[in-house]
Amino acid sequence: MAKIFEEIEEYEGPSKSELKRQAEHLQSLGKELTELGPETLVKIPLPEIILQEIKEFHRMKSYGAQRRQLQLIGKYMRSLDAEKVRTAIDRAKGNDKAAVAALHKSERLRDALIEKDETLTTFIKDFPEVDVQLVRQLIRNARKEAQNNKPPRASRELYRLIHAMVLLPLDLEAKEEEEEDNE
Repeated sequence: MAKIFEEIEEYEGPSKSELKRQAEHLQSLGKELTELGPETLVKIPLPEIILQEIKEFHRMKSYGAQRRQLQLIGKYMRSLDAEKVRTAIDRAKGNDKAAVAALHKSERLRDALIEKDETLTTFIKDFPEVDVQLVRQLIRNARKEAQNNKPPRASRELYRLIHAMVLLPLDLEAKEEEEEDNE
């Protein structure tokens, strides 16, 4: 009798209904991706196959064909982490609070680096992987551009470099190994 209860209590993974809900959620995220413009879609690190299927979706005119294409996109998205895809979409649209905070932090860091030399030392300690020579060159060029009232090209380049370091890229792939280790 005890053996029967042991078999019943053993967890066999999510139910069929839960798997279906997850698949529908990923399909709805896929539909949201098809509604984004190409300039926004480029900001999301999606696998190439999904990007191709989204392009194919836009070529289709028939409602039925588009519906089937959404199912295919949803199928390919099963290898992705839904929460990370949601975050990536929000980042690309500018709705992610962490992305907005990183934007402001990057702007403050850029301005501080251009203003004071001492800030560079702290910046290098915080981001040891940075190309110091490039940062110094961009700071010098940004200062020269400001003095000569020229367009702030170096300042923008410095901002992009800082922003890429402050806001780490997302890895959208689902991590199944971590889930197995936790059991």
